[in-house]
Amino acid sequence: MAWRRRPEARGALALLALALCAPGARGRAHEWFSAVVSTEYVDPQTNRSVRSVSESGRFGDSSPKEGARGLVGVPRAEDRDPEGCEAGTRFLVPGGRGTAPWVALVARGGCTFKEKVLAAARRNASAVVLYNEERQGNLTAPMSHAGNIVVIMVSYPKGREIVELVQKDIPVTVTIGVGTRHVQEYISGQSVVFVAIAFITMMIISLAWLIFYYIQRFLYTGSQFGSQSHRKETKKVIGQLPLHTVKHGEKGIDVDAESCAVCIENFKGRDVIRILPCKHIFHRICIDPWLLDHRTCPMCKLDVIKALGYWGELEDAQEATAPESPPGGVSAADLSLMVADAERSDTGSSEMPSTSDPVPPCDASFKEDAGENTALLETGRSDAQRDGPTC
Repeated sequence: MAWRRRPEARGALALLALALCAPGARGRAHEWFSAVVSTEYVDPQTNRSVRSVSESGRFGDSSPKEGARGLVGVPRAEDRDPEGCEAGTRFLVPGGRGTAPWVALVARGGCTFKEKVLAAARRNASAVVLYNEERQGNLTAPMSHAGNIVVIMVSYPKGREIVELVQKDIPVTVTIGVGTRHVQEYISGQSVVFVAIAFITMMIISLAWLIFYYIQRFLYTGSQFGSQSHRKETKKVIGQLPLHTVKHGEKGIDVDAESCAVCIENFKGRDVIRILPCKHIFHRICIDPWLLDHRTCPMCKLDVIKALGYWGELEDAQEATAPESPPGGVSAADLSLMVADAERSDTGSSEMPSTSDPVPPCDASFKEDAGENTALLETGRSDAQRDGPTC
């Protein structure tokens, strides 16, 4: 059976889409800016200016989105506070003079971002650059802090590169520029709960539908098995009804006048007919399928199965007794035998020598009865010719 996407599956997908697109499903959009970091220093060995520019920084959430420039200062080694958390931490600024703007460079960790920014601001830093932890590699992270000075974060390799230059007493000038604007949307907690409830509801409905489907399939399979068994037994019972082959010139059946009530066609020579207990006759290929479905005669609505004596279940058919003929009636088996006797009687009477004495008329004459079979009439006539008139 080809797979088809069920309506329940499409409805579940629509429910999830509605949950995600509903008003309020999406949380507050988080906006952040990348920072363009430019460093410049003079190599003491070659006396050449070395400059590098990369968009490798990230502005803090509360930082002003503006540029800054100045010499880099790092916490002094004797203070043993590379993170710049202590309020009294002093910074080493090679080449710094008086009130020239400078930028504090500190490591992440040891305290909160707010404490680092406030400690650098007390030392009149114009900006703060934090470099990430070593295990984070080249990644940066969002920062929540206070203050009104520029704060950015750079990767660990970039920060260590600048720190090593400053510790060698090499003046390093850093320039901070505003980079690309990024917008990151988050799904709110309420929408997550709603989607979870919708998903659970969908699963419960799908499970209930599957249970209902397999129960119906099991019941249908059982009914089909029982129906096939019932039809098999019914077919055996129908096979007990007598059959007769129509012959040309047969006087028991008027070929030109009588027809099958199922197919509405006249009987013809060599047609195989089925004789029912109610004395009605039909083509075997017409009446057998009819009886399998209806069990009754198409003309008089007689229940053929019950007429044969199978009153109970068809499974107990072997134990059922043979039916008794109603008073004044003839069973289907006797009816077929009468037709055969009529054929033999016609043959015997044609071979007997004719007598000269005329046969006296008989007061009682045979007339056709619409409810009786013509085979009975032929049997009575043959008996009268053999035994002589009985008046």
